[in-house]
Amino acid sequence: MANGNGGANTNGGSAAGGQPANPELPQGQAQPPQLNVMAQYIKDLSFENPNAPKVLRTNQQPQINIQVAVNAVPLEGGDVEVVLKIEGKAESQGSVMFNFELAFAGAFRISNVPQDSLHPVVMIECPRLLFPFAREIIASTVSNGGFPPLLLDPVDFVALYRQNMAKAQPQATA
Repeated sequence: MANGNGGANTNGGSAAGGQPANPELPQGQAQPPQLNVMAQYIKDLSFENPNAPKVLRTNQQPQINIQVAVNAVPLEGGDVEVVLKIEGKAESQGSVMFNFELAFAGAFRISNVPQDSLHPVVMIECPRLLFPFAREIIASTVSNGGFPPLLLDPVDFVALYRQNMAKAQPQATA
């Protein structure tokens, strides 16, 4: 919703009272930034339970390793597809209990964002909007595999973005 203070419109709808979210602004005043989710969807989902039913009878606390990655590709009409990829593996005593891969994506329409801010918006804000849905899909999938739901901790997408930019920096100068 538009908040009247130049906040991002994230629903593409209208403000309270049926008024347009972005009424005509006085000449010379910039339009507020907008980030609209056009669609969200599972691109790929895989769950493996290779040692069932044996591992389902153990009370061992597994060692769980989670990897998170974000990728973005331009779509027609200026939209952007952002893919949040989350991979996980649970092991106990050298045996795989389960592993999963989820590629959860969204198509986003971003407008009125300065060009120098566009990349951070795409790589931080878009996956931040996708994450709660991906988290629920993973929890449900792991639970359906016979294990307690895996509730992922929140991801710091700002730190992930900075880490990826730092990795890209030496490659750009090489």
